[in-house]
Parts: sequence; structure tokens; C-alpha cells
Amino acid sequence: MNKIVLQSVQFKASVQLEEFVKEKVQKLFEQDKSIIRADVTLFEGASGNPKNQFCEIELSVAGQNHFVKKNSESFEKSVLDAVKTLQKVIRRHKTKKIIRRKSEIL
Repeated sequence: MNKIVLQSVQFKASVQLEEFVKEKVQKLFEQDKSIIRADVTLFEGASGNPKNQFCEIELSVAGQNHFVKKNSESFEKSVLDAVKTLQKVIRRHKTKKIIRRKSEIL
């Protein structure tokens, strides 16, 4: 079982929002088997800014951690943006690992 820790700061996240976050973050575990856990924090920023719904995701990966913070007008969009960014980071990391292995073989 993959460990996803969800924290909502100064508000109670709905069951639908929690399920949405877990469903989207689960895709990261499927992309990289070396992910140990994902810490997801949802919070609201300054009320004057229309894009004040923040999502922070920290992935604990064997050997290193990845951290992303995104904001938009809804928590769902912030989560999607953060997951998409982390997917790119994981892909880039895997590509570097493959290139490193190939250069060691040659």
C-alpha cells in the first residue's frame, strides 16, 4: 500500500476532495516504484488573490525528495498542476538515470 498523507490547513477537506487527491497522487506511485510516501498539504493563501488555493506535494523517493507547490482558483486544479509537474520531474530523473547507466556500460 502506498502511503499518501493528506493535510488540510485551517479547513476540513471534503471526502470528495480527499478521494480526488488520493486518486491523482496514486498515479505518481504507478509511474515510479521507488516512491516511499507522498505528503500533500492543502491550504488557502491571502483572500485578496483569486488564485489562493494552494497544494504542496512532497515525494519521499529513495535517495532524494521532490517538492512542488502550485496555486490556482481551486484545490482540484492546484492538485492537477502539482501532479503534472511531478510527473515531469520523475520522467526527467528516470531519463538521467538511464543515460548514466548507458554511459557506465560504454
